[in-house]
Amino acid sequence: MEKKRTVAVLFGGQSSEHEVSCMSAVNVIQAISPERYDVVLIGITKEGKWLLAESLEEIQKDSWRESRVQAVIPPDASEQGVLLIQGDQVRRRQIDVVFPVLHGMYGEDGTVQGLLEMARIPYVGCGVLSSAISMDKAYTKQIVEYLGIRQARYVLVTRWELDNPKECVKRVEEKLSYPVFVKPSKAGSSQGVSCAGGPDELKKALTEAARHDSRILVEETIKGREIECAVLGGREAKASDAGEILSAEAFYTYEAKYFNAQSRTVLHPVLPEGVLEYIREAAVRIFHAVDGFGLARVDFFLEEETNQVVFNEINTMPGFTGISMYPMLWAEKGLPGEKLIDRLIGFAFEREV
Repeated sequence: MEKKRTVAVLFGGQSSEHEVSCMSAVNVIQAISPERYDVVLIGITKEGKWLLAESLEEIQKDSWRESRVQAVIPPDASEQGVLLIQGDQVRRRQIDVVFPVLHGMYGEDGTVQGLLEMARIPYVGCGVLSSAISMDKAYTKQIVEYLGIRQARYVLVTRWELDNPKECVKRVEEKLSYPVFVKPSKAGSSQGVSCAGGPDELKKALTEAARHDSRILVEETIKGREIECAVLGGREAKASDAGEILSAEAFYTYEAKYFNAQSRTVLHPVLPEGVLEYIREAAVRIFHAVDGFGLARVDFFLEEETNQVVFNEINTMPGFTGISMYPMLWAEKGLPGEKLIDRLIGFAFEREV
């Protein structure tokens, strides 16, 4: 009988996507085979404290924050485990692999991946470089430009430039027409994203985005359908079929994604001839261009007037909530929950260092 491996699931985190991470973690944990894996649950509070969760129920009830046991993964490569600290008592638990179900900053951006690299602990998902590049939408755009894949035109604004908001507005207006989308370069789940229809709204939108990040993207508006594609694998990555987002609001905001029941996802959307093949090919090319590994969700627009595919962004730790597209797309391809999670954990041991 194959020896059980111990997988540590990290969830929560310090980003604005903390709650989404907790929701994702519940589904990931439920899909981990108890016959193949022992599980250690490590929750990270918004303040950055690492705590041991005793059960899935504690996460579901949100009572894990009351834990008195700290659970710390040290960067010391000789440890390769988690230190459980309660008062003066310290005990060590060996772990074989980490599944960092963390969205956004301090989790999906290469920081936790760097810690695990130092500790020499295998982990699920993209590496340090890929995570960092993909987290920052501006840097992702610079890489995708070389692929010849169309994307929205944009202007990059920095927080310190907002001391002169009139100059920022002028620079945007010289390149783009209203309405424009304003988004933090490194935030996720549409946190801090606004649509601005004029200079006054643009100033407010820039200020809001600057609350989430020091680098702000102002993009042209692409009118069209929102299409997503899931990528899975290592050097031989494969793309799923496409799914479509039907937002209940003007655009897919944080509230529309997770708290508006009228927003919905459509599997097997009807697309013009050749579009699905192009999206799948483009998704894999972008995944490889950012040095992706394990998994990612690549998002596109299908422009209304031209039926052209326009790249939007890539997420290296996509959501695993009950309404998340990534697991749905792979379930349609014959990889439901447990099989998908098992495949992702397996990839962690195949990573080339």
